[in-house]
Amino acid sequence: MKLFTTAALVALTAAGPLFAEGWRDDYQVVKFGILSGENEQDRLMRNEPLRVFLEEKLGVEVEIFTAGNYDGVVQAIAADQIEVARFGSSSYAAVYTATDGGVVPTLTSINKDGSTGYYSIVVARCDSGIETLEDAKGKVHAFADPDSTSGYAVPYFNMVEREGFKPEDFFAAVPFSGSHEAGVQGVVNGTFDTASTYQDNDINGVYQRMEIKGMIEEGVVCKIWESPEITSGPWTFRNNLPEEMIEEITAAIEEFPTADPEGYALYSSFNPDDENPEVGFTRVDHDRYQWIVDMREWLKNQRRGS
Repeated sequence: MKLFTTAALVALTAAGPLFAEGWRDDYQVVKFGILSGENEQDRLMRNEPLRVFLEEKLGVEVEIFTAGNYDGVVQAIAADQIEVARFGSSSYAAVYTATDGGVVPTLTSINKDGSTGYYSIVVARCDSGIETLEDAKGKVHAFADPDSTSGYAVPYFNMVEREGFKPEDFFAAVPFSGSHEAGVQGVVNGTFDTASTYQDNDINGVYQRMEIKGMIEEGVVCKIWESPEITSGPWTFRNNLPEEMIEEITAAIEEFPTADPEGYALYSSFNPDDENPEVGFTRVDHDRYQWIVDMREWLKNQRRGS
């Protein structure tokens, strides 16, 4: 009996480290998805410091998942192909609906002044003579992506409910550009007269970053419309993952800005001239985004009605 107890103790002791690994036994590779708001090379470059930090912090392999459009990331998490993704508000609502509530948001970005929002804007060439939405009547307007909050859902909703017109009737055409950068580039090239995109403030947004990167010349693109503030989209996990896994990865992402300030500066596209930059993350839950879910349902009903 004593021999059995000792043997059992030795076996348990040997197995201890295996049990201690917890969720890592089943998830030796963690994949996080990022949306197609900018070209693939730049989004991979911006997210690489976070990937490296998470890999070192968590002790598992971490991979970045990209897709050609927002729905590719939505479908990847819905099909259990990736564990976590950084969504915009509307794409979060899309994945929440696609999974029947099978996801959980944990973090969103927070700015220096404590705000957690950004804005949808419409841009035009500064030399086009288009200074307001009314000036764009009968022109070609590009939305970014059907699952984009600032590039489609919010501007479309506001055009109908606040500005008093339906985009399909007001504009000559309303194509999807495929991404925010493609929409802005299309405006510069003359493919589109106006395009929906986003900015955090007047010096930090999609077209401003494109100017900094040398993709477009400074002063060519101007903002002609701005939405009410939108809550930034969340880091979102499948809710069929172990709770301790969700919390541990969430805590690691939360720690990233202070643990690797240079990496976070690249990740967040830090601009030293920005008086209200992103400084880190703050916790959120689903209630913060229910209005976006409702707005997407409104949009769906609008399409059915037409």
